[in-house]
Amino acid sequence: MEYQHLAHYYKGKKVFVTGHTGFKGSWLIYWLHLLGADVKGYSLAPENTFDLYNTIDGDGLCESVIADIRDTASLNEALSSFEPDFVFHLAAQPLVRLSYAIPADTFAINAIGTANLLDAVKALKKPCAVVLITTDKVYENKEWHYPYRETDRLGGYDPYSASKACAELVISSYRNSFFHPNDYSIHQKSIASARAGNVIGGGDWAKDRIIPDIVRSLAKSEIVTVRNPNAVRPWQHVLEPIGGYLHLGCKLIENPTFFAESWNFGPKSEDNLTVEELVKTALRIWGSGEYSIQTVDGQPHEAGLLKLDISKTVNLLGWQPKLDATTSIQKTLEWYLKNDQKVSGRELVEEQIISFSNE
Repeated sequence: MEYQHLAHYYKGKKVFVTGHTGFKGSWLIYWLHLLGADVKGYSLAPENTFDLYNTIDGDGLCESVIADIRDTASLNEALSSFEPDFVFHLAAQPLVRLSYAIPADTFAINAIGTANLLDAVKALKKPCAVVLITTDKVYENKEWHYPYRETDRLGGYDPYSASKACAELVISSYRNSFFHPNDYSIHQKSIASARAGNVIGGGDWAKDRIIPDIVRSLAKSEIVTVRNPNAVRPWQHVLEPIGGYLHLGCKLIENPTFFAESWNFGPKSEDNLTVEELVKTALRIWGSGEYSIQTVDGQPHEAGLLKLDISKTVNLLGWQPKLDATTSIQKTLEWYLKNDQKVSGRELVEEQIISFSNE
């Protein structure tokens, strides 16, 4: 997958990004900065001073609005006053285990927040390409080896997964009701959703995510605790889906009716690894460390097997992953190792984006 074409579409364009202070949002706004885009972000404030957004000096990369996606007045004003050419919606409550603690908030943020964003887009009086990011967990997971396609049934056991499936229903409803491709000449909005696999990458410090947990443990010379060693996930480096989202945005400009659908972004089938395989690979790359498997009764349910079918995205969108699982883990850990050696985290982000774009 080549990304040299991106600057042609984004240089000098106005791009509105929700969730810009988050892990994936930070990588996205930095890439947009390198492409010469005019970026406005809308999100809650970073939780910690060491979050990636602060590391890359996010406030220097974009106009930043700190507000809640559930605050419709603030959201409408922020978007309408900016008049964007592109919208990327990443704002979310993104953690499965946290969703058990705050289920109602998770639904409100992920489902109603998406509706709020689309309401704001509906009021926009200019053409706009909109990419709404959900998750690979939107499918009704039957715990089988069959990889899920975009046409498979939506579902969700835990509140996070179900809330994201609800978000997909919201997107479909708004597309049919207000942004139908057949009426594009009237509304001039192209709406697509992106369903990405389990993302890893430098600068992620979230709780209950496997790579941050590994890095925190190894940094303290502690044994890495593994909860679900046999769980299979479509692991991918953060630049894979971010590049996919940007590429999808270009396609919505090229053909705003054909590409206004849902798209899976995941690794090749051979790069679906178990949690234990990922941990072993990470420890080998790190050069030290041990792990132990934790068996605790009463843990919240998490899916054991999940695979994505990316054939539609490969064949129709012209996107495919560039990095295998080992390389993705290696690039991720290199970021933490070099950053720990006092190399600028911002410099590392820029270096990896440029390298990835040119590979």
